[in-house]
Amino acid sequence: MPRIRSVAASLDRRSFLAAAGAVSASTGIGLAVGLSGGEANAARPAAARPSAATALSSRKAPAAPLAPYTAGTTLHTTSAPRPGQGYVRLGEGPAWDRVVRSELAAPKSGRADRRTALAAFVQFTDLHIVDTQHPLRYEYVRGETSSAWRPQETLSVAGAVALVERVNALRGAPVTGAPLGFVMTTGDNTDNNSRAELDWFLRTMSGGSITPNTGDPRRYEGVQDSGLKEYWHPDRADFRDADKQLGFPAIPGFLEAAVREVRSPGLNLPWYSTVGNHDSLPGGCYASGDSWFHEFAVGGKKLMSLPEDRAAAFWKSVKKGLDPKGAQFRELMRTERRHLRSVTPDASRAPFTPAEYVRAHLDPAYAGVGPAGHGYTQDNVDAGTQYYAFRIADDVLGISLDTTDPAGHYEGSLGTAQLDWLKRELAEAERNGSYVIVFSHHTSSSMRNLRPDPDRPREARHGGEEVLALLGRHSRVLAWINGHSHRNKVTPHGSFWEITTASHIDHPQLARVVELVDNRDGTLSVLTTLIESSAPHRTDFADLSQPGLAALYRELAFNAPGRKPDLGGDLDDRNTELVLRKG
Repeated sequence: MPRIRSVAASLDRRSFLAAAGAVSASTGIGLAVGLSGGEANAARPAAARPSAATALSSRKAPAAPLAPYTAGTTLHTTSAPRPGQGYVRLGEGPAWDRVVRSELAAPKSGRADRRTALAAFVQFTDLHIVDTQHPLRYEYVRGETSSAWRPQETLSVAGAVALVERVNALRGAPVTGAPLGFVMTTGDNTDNNSRAELDWFLRTMSGGSITPNTGDPRRYEGVQDSGLKEYWHPDRADFRDADKQLGFPAIPGFLEAAVREVRSPGLNLPWYSTVGNHDSLPGGCYASGDSWFHEFAVGGKKLMSLPEDRAAAFWKSVKKGLDPKGAQFRELMRTERRHLRSVTPDASRAPFTPAEYVRAHLDPAYAGVGPAGHGYTQDNVDAGTQYYAFRIADDVLGISLDTTDPAGHYEGSLGTAQLDWLKRELAEAERNGSYVIVFSHHTSSSMRNLRPDPDRPREARHGGEEVLALLGRHSRVLAWINGHSHRNKVTPHGSFWEITTASHIDHPQLARVVELVDNRDGTLSVLTTLIESSAPHRTDFADLSQPGLAALYRELAFNAPGRKPDLGGDLDDRNTELVLRKG
């Protein structure tokens, strides 16, 4: 059974400031080790360890004293389109106001002067650290779904590092000024269930050097240099691909810059990890454990183009969950074998297992500020689980769920064993008088996949409605925080709030600061504040430095053909005060 872990710097102000003061002495940054038999990054020499001065340059704790503020948050400014047609450039835009939501309890006047902080932390979700050259990717259905391939994807590491740098620069919690206790990632940390991507994600979070390139270490071998007009070819001014016809620029040297070394300072806070379907399943939707997927992933063939009718039929099958074991994908690769292109094989592209995912988090090379395992323990390895509970503060319990269905498909559910464990944790928290915040990847509405776990065929699966009912029976549950939909959405559920945050790969590329306060009037408030990465809002096509690439990552995402413009949600899904009755 997963044990409750204590937060290394729980929301006890004195203990956290002591931990923050020790950041400069941290030795958590180290070389990544192989995720399985030393295979990670096997195709190239290991990156050199960054110097302590370089690695910790933006890990420095913010200056005291902490106080309420807006700088660096969307309460101060946001990225916004500048006037123009075609490819739109971004600049600084207006702030998003905070909206008080009273569906679950009436806010009382004067509460801002009475309230005390109980907890404060940051949520990352759907980073989708991408190996854009991976053979299991299905860019060829781009015409059916914008998530199949995005012009910004080659810059996912630079974008994620800029988000880490933003958090490191925050002066505590925006509303209360309380110290931030930790960062929680709510899944889809990787994109292709690839060992290389897992290494890049862990280094991004804990610190180190990352070379976001697989295959040939000297060059990029993906669709953006394929000569296929359905993809943006940034380096070729003379090639009129579909995106350039929409106004996308030519940026000579872009691909070379995209696959060169990126350095992450690592978070200056403890961080915890929740697993998502893209972390567990090849392609984010196929049942794991099939050796065919392993062999194809590490091999030297990749499909880059498909006729429209075949692409439409393939995507319809994926979207409806009709191919959870990937039989149709394998058949597609067989029938299109003459159209597969040669790429450099790479063992680091191999899928990782759930046990390897947990063991990688436990690896001291990825410790960063901590805690050891980032929520996971040896108990998880021994039991074959990826869920756990941890202490956010003396009177606040965090619960991280594994909502991925191992049988396949991108929607999720819980097995009976995990549901029973959740019931016990909630009952114990109620007896102890602890408030509860639940974390998962899937939203309640995307937990409809009830296929039996192949390793536990007799165990029932349980969907979102059943989980909502369970949480609603416990008055100490305050919030269920998740991602998956790539959309900001805040939903009241009787006695608690479901808080869903947009991804960091699709525009608007956000993370969320969450503060829990006692208003000292019979109510509590959950305060949410969205943040963007540290990248400048304005881009310069001649600036291919790490910050310049992170800025391009945002602007390319805004211009991505087929993007959904409503992922930012309404104002009442963004910066909020969510009032609750005190249970």
